[in-house]
Amino acid sequence: MTTPTYRQVPAQVDLPALEHAVLDFWREQKIFAKSLEQSQGRPEWVFYEGPPTANGMPGAHHIEARVFKDVFPRFRTMRGHHVARKAGWDCHGLPVELAVEKELGFSGKKDIEAYGIAEFNDRCRASVLRHTDAFSALTTRMGYWVDLDEAYVTMEPEYIESVWWSLKEIFSKGLLVQDHRVAPWCPRCGTGLSDHELAQGYETVVDPSVYVRFPLTSGPLAGEAALVVWTTTPWTLLSNTAVAAHPDVTYVVATDGEDKLVVAEPLLAKALGEGWESTGQTFTGAEMERWTYQRPFELVEFPAPAHYIVNAEYVTTEDGTGLVHQSPAFGEEDLKVCRAYGLPVVNPVRPDGTFEDEIPLVGGVFFKKADERITEDLASRGLLVKHLPYEHSYPHCWRCHTALLYYAQPSWYIRTTAVKDRLLEENEKT
Repeated sequence: MTTPTYRQVPAQVDLPALEHAVLDFWREQKIFAKSLEQSQGRPEWVFYEGPPTANGMPGAHHIEARVFKDVFPRFRTMRGHHVARKAGWDCHGLPVELAVEKELGFSGKKDIEAYGIAEFNDRCRASVLRHTDAFSALTTRMGYWVDLDEAYVTMEPEYIESVWWSLKEIFSKGLLVQDHRVAPWCPRCGTGLSDHELAQGYETVVDPSVYVRFPLTSGPLAGEAALVVWTTTPWTLLSNTAVAAHPDVTYVVATDGEDKLVVAEPLLAKALGEGWESTGQTFTGAEMERWTYQRPFELVEFPAPAHYIVNAEYVTTEDGTGLVHQSPAFGEEDLKVCRAYGLPVVNPVRPDGTFEDEIPLVGGVFFKKADERITEDLASRGLLVKHLPYEHSYPHCWRCHTALLYYAQPSWYIRTTAVKDRLLEENEKT
């Protein structure tokens, strides 16, 4: 067996000139068009480019994506398919709007409305195709074969109508449903975020960590002991609906000689610290189910009976007190548990992240800024057991860096799980 030898390009060869010569030959001889003519009549392998947004200049990541977009159609053509490659331009989405807001010096939806929605849309339309020439030049320079002359444009009526048609087909098959779901929400952009987007925006912050008394009003400890609930989101306490206990965990009544507090037995020392010891009274979470308590704030009305202990398997004894504050408008697990008990969903926070104006103490205040007022009020009424700073990773909007909130609101969803097996089957064919 002989060792293969490789010829190096002679040093005197002008590589850029050679590259241009190849590209010029492809263009002059219409090689891409001829490859499509040659493969006409063969089995189709459909390719629509996942379109870039051309309101900004192309970057290195566009080159990488275009390499993959070029390799697979070429490979399928060589395997005996006809691959008409249609380019596209993405003209929709928040990146476009945020770029125009930045140009105009706007800070949100109110500024857009004052400027005029129609005028703002015109500015967005003008911006989205601003750098198509640069993208086209990049496409040609790197030898990416795609039909730019007949590119689809997502803001054209024909494209929008095709999307509505697709949605109608999904609806006709019973796969389009409206549901109430807690999802990450950006109050600055006024939109929900996907799990993929959420993963791009975590930032390390310091939030108040509060341990709060919830005096019991029914059960064997009514009037003499209080639950201790831990939370790093004091602003959600205004809409407290229930307290979750794990049915199999043992909870202990602890005392400092004067006061009596209830916490999970494994967390007694960690949650309450020195000076507190067990009275010997213990109850399981299952025994405590439906004991009522006095909620920490009476500032928000509730349309149905609430404020009692519920059981939830997700409660742990790793942190906190083993008793978890439930605010179903702002937590996915909270919503699931409270729905099982038929408890109401109360949301006093507007989509812009501020509390409703008529709410005492925090009316009109941004949810994150309300923490300080709420903590001070709890302390003034003797409900604050302790208050510690808590450094943790908190989700922020990857576009504007605003703190996100988990927010319950009705939205439309496509029931992809109903066709999961078929999706996987089709994916294997790609």
